[in-house]
Amino acid sequence: MQRLFFLEDPNNIAFRRGQGDTSINSESVKSFQYAPRNWLFRVRVPEIRRDETVCVIGDLKELGAWSPEKCIPLQQEEDSDIWSGKIELPDKRKIDYRYCVCVIIESGIQVIVRSWETSLKPRLIDYADISPKMQDEPQIYGDTDQGVHIDRGWLSKETVVQLKLCHNSLTLWRPKYSSRTVFIKVTPVSLRGSSGNLPISMTEALEESLSDTQDNVENAKFAFTEVADLESDDPQFKPQNQFGTEVPTTGMLLFQSTIIFPQNTAYLFDFYIYSSKAEDEEPPYHVGFSYLLPTAFQSSEGNIVLPVTSTKHRPLGEIRIDYLIIGAMANFKCDMQLSYARHWKKTRSGLDVGHRGSGSSFKNKIQNCAEVRENTIASLKNAIDHGADFVEFDVQLSKDLIPIIYHDFHVCISMKKKKDLSEQDMLELPLKELTLEQLKLLKVYHLSEGKSKNQRFFDEDLEEHQPFPTLQQVLETLNPHVGFNIEIKWTMKLEDGTFELYHPTDLNVFLDTILEVVLKYGGDRRIIFSCFNPDICQVLRLKQNKYPVMFLTIGESQIYSKYSDPRCWSIRAAVQYATMIEILGVNVHTEDLLRDPSLVQLPKEAGLIIFCWGDENADPATIKFLKELGLHGVIYDKIHEYSNKEVKESIFLLEARESQRELIQLAAAKVESQPFARSVPVPVDQQPATNLDKVRLKQPGNLSTATSLESLESSASDYQTNQEIAD
Repeated sequence: MQRLFFLEDPNNIAFRRGQGDTSINSESVKSFQYAPRNWLFRVRVPEIRRDETVCVIGDLKELGAWSPEKCIPLQQEEDSDIWSGKIELPDKRKIDYRYCVCVIIESGIQVIVRSWETSLKPRLIDYADISPKMQDEPQIYGDTDQGVHIDRGWLSKETVVQLKLCHNSLTLWRPKYSSRTVFIKVTPVSLRGSSGNLPISMTEALEESLSDTQDNVENAKFAFTEVADLESDDPQFKPQNQFGTEVPTTGMLLFQSTIIFPQNTAYLFDFYIYSSKAEDEEPPYHVGFSYLLPTAFQSSEGNIVLPVTSTKHRPLGEIRIDYLIIGAMANFKCDMQLSYARHWKKTRSGLDVGHRGSGSSFKNKIQNCAEVRENTIASLKNAIDHGADFVEFDVQLSKDLIPIIYHDFHVCISMKKKKDLSEQDMLELPLKELTLEQLKLLKVYHLSEGKSKNQRFFDEDLEEHQPFPTLQQVLETLNPHVGFNIEIKWTMKLEDGTFELYHPTDLNVFLDTILEVVLKYGGDRRIIFSCFNPDICQVLRLKQNKYPVMFLTIGESQIYSKYSDPRCWSIRAAVQYATMIEILGVNVHTEDLLRDPSLVQLPKEAGLIIFCWGDENADPATIKFLKELGLHGVIYDKIHEYSNKEVKESIFLLEARESQRELIQLAAAKVESQPFARSVPVPVDQQPATNLDKVRLKQPGNLSTATSLESLESSASDYQTNQEIAD
C-alpha cells in the first residue's frame, strides 16, 4: 500500500494550522439554499465486532462537519456485511466524506472511533453525481482511487490500559507446570453493581466473581481488549482467542484494553494449560487467575507483581506486569478531516536532516563538534540556511511545564566554595527541577563543561545563541518550509536496571503539554515526532491523529549502553513494534546499517519509512552511501559542511515555489481564455500572494498547492538570507 506524505490541498490549510478542534470553515458546513437531495450511502465493511457501528462523516453539518461525536450511523443490511442509509443533503455543491467504524456510547456526546478511512483526499460527491441505488455494488471500506487507507482511531474521552509481559514474567510454583505451555487471557471487569450506576465495594465484586467457571464476572461495558506478540509473524493487535494467548519465554506480549471508566475497572487474568494427552478440539484446563485492581495504578506507568491463585483459592505463583495508562488530551480535540499519520510522498527520499540543528557541540573530540551551540535558534537557523529539509531537536519540560529545546536530562550550575573564593565547583541537577526563568537567569553549563571545568561557548549574550529556547518560540520563528523532527526526551531503563532519569514528570501530563503546543502553533509545517522510548511512541500515536511518529532505536550498537526493553534491541524488533502500533516508520542507528546494509529492506518490506542517525554520518561519503541504499532521511551534524546540495534550500520550499508558479500560470491561462481578457502579462515573481488566494478560491476542482501561498510570500523576506525567493 503506497503512502503519500503531506500532499497538500488548499482546503487543508486550516487543519494544518491546528484549527481542527476549534473552528470549521463556515463555507464547508453551511447548507446552501438549494432543494435537498436524498443520497444513499452504502459500504461493505467485514469483521464488525460487538458494539461497533459503521458511520459516515463529512464536511457539512448534515454529515457531522468532521466532528466524530456527530458522525451519522448507518444500518446493517440483514444477513450481510453491508451498511447503508439515506441522508438528506444540500444539492448543487461538492461534498467530502469518509466512512468510519465507531462505538456510539451517547450520540453527539461520546463516540469511540475504532477505525476510519484516512486517504488524503476524502470521498467526493460532485455537483452532477447521482445517488447510488440499492442494486448497485456497494463501496468497499477504506478502498478509494488512492488505494486502501484505514487507520485505527485515537483517544477522545476513553482510556487505553496497556499491560506488558516480558522476560519470563510468569512463574508457577508447582513442578508439574514448570515445563508446560501456559495461555493467558485478560478481561476488563466492572466493579459496579448490576444496575451499572452505583459502585459496590471491590471485596463484594471479587467475591461474586471467584468461581471455577467465572460465570459471575461482569465485563466492563464497551471495553475492548486486544493482544499482540512482538515476535509474531504478524505483530499487529488482534482480538483475544477464547482461551487466551501463549505466554512467551522471550520477547514481549502486550494486552491493550480500551475502557470508559478506568477508576471502576479491574483486570482479570485467567491462566489455561492444555493436557499433555489432549485431543483436537479438547479445551484446556483453567488452572488459576489473578486480579489487578485500579487502585494498583499509582501513576501513568509502572510495574506490579500479582499473586496467581488456583481455582481452589490456593497460592499458585506470581506474574510481573509492566503497565501503561494512556488518557485522552483534555484541551485539544482532533477531527476527522485529514490525517498525515501514515502518509509519505512516494518520490521523497534521501532528505537532509540537521542533527540538533547544525550538529552536536559537546562531543569528546572537539574537532568533531559543531561551532554553534546545539539546540539553539542560531544552530537551527544555520542548518536551515544551508539547505536542511528537516531539523532534528530534543524537547523536554522545565519544572513549570514549559516545553524547551535541550538534549541532556541534567545540567550543571556553578557555585563558589566558602573557603576558596577563587575556585568554582559544579552542581549537577535534573533539568526538570529548574523553571524556565531559572534556566535563563542562572549560569548553566553542559555536563561535559561541568566535568572538565572548561566553558566552551561565550556567546550567550546573543539572543539566538542562548540555550533553552521554548518549543513555541521555535515553531513561530523558524522558516515554515522546513520540517521539524521533534525528538521527545523521556527516560529509559538500562539493562543494568538503572534509569537515565529518575522520577520524571507524569507521562500523560508531559506529552499533553508538548502536543498542545505543537497542535496550536505547528501551522502548515511538516512535523514528525520520534522517541527512543517505545511507550512514548505508542502514546503519541494514540493521543492525536495528525502528525506521524517514528521509533528511534540504537539496535545492536557496540557504542551505546543496551536498554532493558526488547523492543529496542534490533532493527527487526523496532520494525515489529512500529508495525504493531501502526506508526510511520523507524529511525535506526547507522552502525547497524554499515555492518549489514541489507537491514534497510526490513522496514521497507513492512511498508515503513526509515531514517538513520549516528556519529558515522559525519562523512560525505557515508551520507551518499546511505542515500543510495534508499533511506528516506539521513540525520547528520554540520550540514553546512557535508551537504552536497547545489541549491541550499529545503525541498519543501522548492516544491512550494514551483506549485506557486504552476497555479499562477493556470490562473493566467483561464483569464486569457475568457472573452475580453486583458492581454497584459503579469510577471510570475511579482504576483501578490493575496491576489493569488482570491484567484485560487474561484477556480473549479480545488487546485492543489504544495503550501500556503500566503505563508510562502510572507516568509520570503524573513528567511531567505542567501538568495531572493525569485530566481
